[in-house]
Amino acid sequence: MLDKIRETSEFLKNKTDGRPQVGIILGTGLGALVNDIDISITIPYEDIPNFPVSTVESHSGKLIFGELGGKKVVVMQGRFHYYEGYDMQQITFPVRVMKFLGIEKLFISNASGGLRDEQEISDLMILSDHINLLPENPLRGKNLDDLGPRFPDMSDAYDKDLIQKALEIARKHNIKVHTGVYAAVPGPNLETPAEYKYLSIIGADAVGMSTIPENLVARQMGIPCFAISVITDIGVEGKIKKVTVEEVIAAAAKAEPNMTRLMEELISSI
Repeated sequence: MLDKIRETSEFLKNKTDGRPQVGIILGTGLGALVNDIDISITIPYEDIPNFPVSTVESHSGKLIFGELGGKKVVVMQGRFHYYEGYDMQQITFPVRVMKFLGIEKLFISNASGGLRDEQEISDLMILSDHINLLPENPLRGKNLDDLGPRFPDMSDAYDKDLIQKALEIARKHNIKVHTGVYAAVPGPNLETPAEYKYLSIIGADAVGMSTIPENLVARQMGIPCFAISVITDIGVEGKIKKVTVEEVIAAAAKAEPNMTRLMEELISSI
């Protein structure tokens, strides 16, 4: 794997100028953030050695280099999921590559189902912690010391300083935002009412199918993380409704201007 990471990072270094300071992963329905980026180059995933290819609707499958908030960024417009059939090494491979490109912080977004009564569709939730219910861990297997320690500490999975700055930005712009615990499940089906209830009981405030693998790998490599969810459906008893992919994408799109403003100002502040 180390040889593949080096091969891919060298390929990208030869295509780009300068070292990106921030990596960004854009989730379902959240690809429009790239409209605010001063783009220097866009590379389709299929043109990048060793990269998987995104197969999910609304995930464009492009790696974008440019500038946002005065910082050099590398942006994944579309991510990879366990339910697509990829293993955890493939899902997190781009984060490893971003580290070798030189990123100092990782920003992650996703669409998720809300589990609290006070949440509404298109609200934002900043992740303060997570519960990993995925059946595989990207750190499983032989540990490569060049990638980080065998047993990384996860007491600060999401950077507290970045969370505080994001909350201050949200208050300044009167953006409604929650903080909470994100649970990741395999998918691709949405949860049953009993599963929503179970997730709420064990301490989750939102549920989705991504983010945690990327976070685990980033933290192993010493990259501070900030993650934010858009609540695209509600899993609270009495509020559960049938949901389509189109409705999820629409709910994420409605929240996107607020998420974009928050992310851009946060990146500018670091």
